[in-house]
Amino acid sequence: MHSLEFDIAHFLAGSMVVISLLLLYQDRLYALLKVFALHSLTLALAVGWQAYIQEAHHLYVTAGIALVFKAIFIPLALHRIIRQLGIHRTLEVVGGVGRDMLAGAALVALAILVMLPVTAGTDAVAREDLAFALAVVLLGLLLMVNRQNAVSLVIGFMSLENGLVLAAAGAQGMPLAVEISVAFSVLIALIVIGVFLFRIRERFDSVDMQTMDAFRGERRR
Repeated sequence: MHSLEFDIAHFLAGSMVVISLLLLYQDRLYALLKVFALHSLTLALAVGWQAYIQEAHHLYVTAGIALVFKAIFIPLALHRIIRQLGIHRTLEVVGGVGRDMLAGAALVALAILVMLPVTAGTDAVAREDLAFALAVVLLGLLLMVNRQNAVSLVIGFMSLENGLVLAAAGAQGMPLAVEISVAFSVLIALIVIGVFLFRIRERFDSVDMQTMDAFRGERRR
C-alpha cells in the first residue's frame, strides 16, 4: 500500500478518536448532536476511503448509510425530539468534563496498548484502524456512563456503533447483508428511542437519569 493511502486512512481513523473526545467535552445537547454528526461524517469518509484502497465496492454502501442516516437523518430527528419535548439542553456531567477527558485519554492509550500487540501479524492499516476503533468504542461507553441524560445515552450508543463499523471496514470489510441489517437496526432503534423518550417525558416530566432514580426511590418507600 502506498504511503499516502496509509496516511489518509490513519488520519481519518484518528480523527474519529479525536471527535469522540470532543463528544465527551460537550455539555449542551445541541452541541453534542452537531459533534455526533461530524463523527458520523468522518466515519463515512473513513469507510469510503477503505472501499477505495481495498477495492471493496460494497463498502461504499456502508459509507452512504453512515452519511445519510447517521450524519444527517438521526441528528435532525433527535434535534426535533429535543425541541418538541422541551428537554433541558444543558448536560450534567458525572465527575466533571476535565475528569472525563483524562479518563478518555487513558482509554485511548489502553486501546492502543492492547490492540497493537494482538494484531501484530495483520496489515498495517487494519492494525491502526482496529486500535482506533477500540478507542472509539471505549469512549462511547464512557459517554454513556458519565452523562445524566437519556438523549446522551443514545448518542453514546451510536458513537460506539460507529467504532464497530470502523473496525469491520478496516478488517477487510463486511458482508453487504450485514451492513443493510445494521442500518435497519439503527433506524428501528431510533424509532423505539423516540417513543421511549416521549413516554419518559410524559411520565416523569424529565429525561434526566437522576430524576428518574429519585422517583424510583420515592416509590419504594
